[in-house]
Amino acid sequence: MKVGYIGIGIMGRPMAGNLLKAGYALSVFNRTRARCEPLRELGAGVCDTAAQLTAQSDVVFMNVTDTSDVEEILFSPLGVAEGAHKGLIVVDNSTISPHATQDFAQRLAGLGVAYLDAPVSGGDVGAQKGTLSIMVGGDKAVFDRCLPLFNVLGSKVTHVGPVGMGQTCKACNQLFCALHMLACCEGIALAGKAGLDPAVMVDVVSSGAGGSWALANLGPKIVADDMAPGFMIDLLCKDLNYTAELGENHEASMSGTALAKKLFENAQAKGLGRLGTQGLWELFK
Repeated sequence: MKVGYIGIGIMGRPMAGNLLKAGYALSVFNRTRARCEPLRELGAGVCDTAAQLTAQSDVVFMNVTDTSDVEEILFSPLGVAEGAHKGLIVVDNSTISPHATQDFAQRLAGLGVAYLDAPVSGGDVGAQKGTLSIMVGGDKAVFDRCLPLFNVLGSKVTHVGPVGMGQTCKACNQLFCALHMLACCEGIALAGKAGLDPAVMVDVVSSGAGGSWALANLGPKIVADDMAPGFMIDLLCKDLNYTAELGENHEASMSGTALAKKLFENAQAKGLGRLGTQGLWELFK
């Protein structure tokens, strides 16, 4: 199986690297070509366009920033659709609009191309270790064909329903990420003000019923004043727009999401958008 990967960023680079290390014939494309160089040195082919990559691939993965970026990669001149062939599978690891995902899949189906929306969770650490949680929407038979590839990238791979349900599941995931990070910041601030060592609190609570991935992995970074991004506030703010939109479309109560969204947008407005999500701490300390 010949694999292509488009979008060699914080997540895409280690994910593509893991596919290469697993022995797959890999081609890569990125609009900033220099980002492909480390993978070229490991044996990947570097393509000049998304169309070129697509024409020589059986499965094309994408991991770019937003809905408009996915649409550009897919349908612009020299994009994926231009190089598409019947039987091609496109897998989108980006986090984008569920509604747009369904539209993209329908447009590609007319070219004989199958589409899986497969957003991931676990941050750059999970991408590097191959331990991501991957939530996949699309045809089950197509998912089964791609499962060996997904198993290289993640330790929790789940088919969650038809096209668009992967992005719907990721919208729910981002709700939890935002609220858990808010809880981390508030709890660490409370511990410090009450005279409890925040590092001790993080260690103890992480092992109990109040624990979360955010507290166990990002709580220590807050205590150490390490705001380097594994996943940026700017990106979470973008994702929370889709979560809020999904809630509005389905008339769901989203009061917690609304509060977290407002706070992260406040951090963004203060110029903190390129910090990791633990940078929300800057509003609390």
